[in-house]
Amino acid sequence: MSVASEIIRLRQELPAGVRLCAVSKFHPAASIREAYDAGQRCFGESRVQELLEKIPQLPSDIDWHFIGHLQTNKVKQLIGKTALIESVDSERLLNLIDAESRKAGVVTKVLMQLHVAREETKFGFLPEELLSYFKERKFETLTNTHISGVMGMASNTDDDNRVRADFAEIARVFREIAGDDSLALRGFDTISMGMSHDWPIAVEEGATIVRIGSMIFGNRE
Repeated sequence: MSVASEIIRLRQELPAGVRLCAVSKFHPAASIREAYDAGQRCFGESRVQELLEKIPQLPSDIDWHFIGHLQTNKVKQLIGKTALIESVDSERLLNLIDAESRKAGVVTKVLMQLHVAREETKFGFLPEELLSYFKERKFETLTNTHISGVMGMASNTDDDNRVRADFAEIARVFREIAGDDSLALRGFDTISMGMSHDWPIAVEEGATIVRIGSMIFGNRE
């Protein structure tokens, strides 16, 4: 299967309201161009240097999503280059993104990363931590960052019931925050979850963005 045919097939399979983020990390600009020519505009990268190298090689109307663990010493380089930073996994990182965005005179859209998986290696806020962040209205200190929703990953397991439970928990936390009228959040409407092997379950549980890489581009080079 070609990159273009996979893009077209996936976009036909995804229900209305669910956006495809084609995970292009570790794949060359030529492969991204093939997906772009098939109509894809949203691409996910996980390394700042790799993203900065690709941006000038490709069309300017691409929506770049940063989906990897973002180190604080790389934040300044990334500001102004993304449509969305999906992987904000700490208050410290969020506040640094806000400070650098303020200096650069831009507003950066972000997602708060939830940790629901069984693996210790995953990054993110525990559900109760993220709920407390919003209940304590800490987001009100942000001036140049817009929190657009949440992202998360399911446990790395073949147990579909466990995967479904993880996605359901991500969606539950999102709904609790989004449904709290006292917070008066605007534009808090995104749940990014689901990858090549589990995206159909993520969609059933409420994903609005799925991050699919190997199914489109093959295995990483």
